[in-house]
Amino acid sequence: MEFTAQQIADILEGDVVGDADIKVSKLAKIEEGVKGALTFLANPKYTSFIYSTKASITIVNRSFEPEEPVSTTLIKVDDAYKSFSKLLEYYNQVKLNKIGVEQPSFIAESAKYGESIYVGAFSYVGENVTIGDNVKIFPNSYIGDNVKIGDNTIVFAGSKIYSECIIGNHCVINSGAIIGADGFGFAPNENGEYQKVPQTGNVILEDFVDIGAATTIDRATLGSTIIRRGVKLDNQIQIAHNVEIGKNTVIAAQTGIAGSTKIGENCQIGGQVGIVGHIIIGNNVRIQAQSGIGRNVKDNEVLQGSPALAYGDYNKSYVHFKNLPKIIKKLNDIEKSYGNS
Repeated sequence: MEFTAQQIADILEGDVVGDADIKVSKLAKIEEGVKGALTFLANPKYTSFIYSTKASITIVNRSFEPEEPVSTTLIKVDDAYKSFSKLLEYYNQVKLNKIGVEQPSFIAESAKYGESIYVGAFSYVGENVTIGDNVKIFPNSYIGDNVKIGDNTIVFAGSKIYSECIIGNHCVINSGAIIGADGFGFAPNENGEYQKVPQTGNVILEDFVDIGAATTIDRATLGSTIIRRGVKLDNQIQIAHNVEIGKNTVIAAQTGIAGSTKIGENCQIGGQVGIVGHIIIGNNVRIQAQSGIGRNVKDNEVLQGSPALAYGDYNKSYVHFKNLPKIIKKLNDIEKSYGNS
């Protein structure tokens, strides 16, 4: 896709200084700009690059006045960083604006779908599925029987949504994510063998939920595993059966949450955190990366360590931990001095 400087300025409500007809078809950092690329200058530390960049168009703040000649066409806006972000969002919408059903693919006759949907090649849409308006299902995706998907949701290539699951409006499910696989439910018998406990529930994603690539969310044993409105999950996260995550909580990669744990609203959970099952984590909790959570957590706590401690206590303890060899040496020296006296 190509855009002229004037077209970009119209989108951003900006002013062109230079060649309004010059075209760009790619994006670049200002220090790596090449002909045909669009870049931006927001951080004053990078100002020197605007005089050497080969980018065809550069978005700048209205207050910027070059002190030397520039070869790049300028688009002046109120806030260069926000405008560039807006342009990225617009570009993404254009790029993802696919419509129609590609072949080969399968859509069951009993499935119902809204307007302007896209179903990519080699995708499967099962019986009694309901799909809203403007939904994009990219190639090699699987939508199981009785699934419901709301408006404006994107299911990227290779994702799997098992039967009975409910996906809200404006959700994003990235490639390789699995929604609704069986929870890890097994019960030992008298012979010490493990027998599977049927997982008969589902998964519910409320509106504006983002699911990272290769993240898995298990269906409930009974009832629902629930991901509330506005939750953002990074790549390669494991959410076990009957977990509930409160609205606007964000969780970083490689975190694992065991079954039936309830996490509150507006929490921030770092990468590689392990959380045991059947506990309650309050609202506005922050958990540092690689922490292990084995107890209930009150609202507004900040935790670090494994097992996790209060963040301040952890840092104080870590100071002593680093000095432990010196402390042991001092204790040994004291013991020797007493032994020789």
